[in-house]
Amino acid sequence: MTAVVGRFVAASNATLLAETEDGTRVVYKPVAGERPLWDFEAETLAWREILAFRVADAMNLEIVPETVMGDGPFGPGSLQRYVEADEEFDAVTLITNADGRLWPLAVFDIVVNNADRKVGHILSTPTGLVGVDHGLTFHPDDKLRTVLWPFAGKSAPSGVVESVAALGIELEGELGQEITTALGEEAFLALASRVRTFLDNPVHPQPPDDRPAIPWPPY
Repeated sequence: MTAVVGRFVAASNATLLAETEDGTRVVYKPVAGERPLWDFEAETLAWREILAFRVADAMNLEIVPETVMGDGPFGPGSLQRYVEADEEFDAVTLITNADGRLWPLAVFDIVVNNADRKVGHILSTPTGLVGVDHGLTFHPDDKLRTVLWPFAGKSAPSGVVESVAALGIELEGELGQEITTALGEEAFLALASRVRTFLDNPVHPQPPDDRPAIPWPPY
């Protein structure tokens, strides 16, 4: 990386716009800029971002921009390919109508146990809808907090179910080892269990009544 060229001021953790040596723009989230959280282990959010991309890739879904670990002016952190998003796009109508284009993200969130799927984390790009900000994922306890509850009780399309099945196969190899090394065996076993549970009954779950179901703020 050659330089930091901007900052996303609304982000809760340090989130910077940077450029690599070849001029590629990336979103740089240094580990040093992560705020401590009571329920997520310190200095793991960058790896959760990276592994979220790896899981989406294993599912053959182009819904998370490429994300890798890199080094920058503020130390190591996640580097996510910057995507040009439609600034006029508002996902609320799609969410309210449980639009089928959101199914891949909805199921991805179930699998990775995303605790922070806000409206603003869904972007419209020239290649389709993508999700960003996946630092609060892979917790071993049930943490799903999402604005995509309009899908609750609905059966997932066969293509998305096949994506989860593909992930299950990949978890038996290198990807499973990567997750275990970065986040621990408990996180990996919980992920594998969520995959099996979904494949046994590929229906979007109902929102919980014993904990917050929607992230705050929802946007």
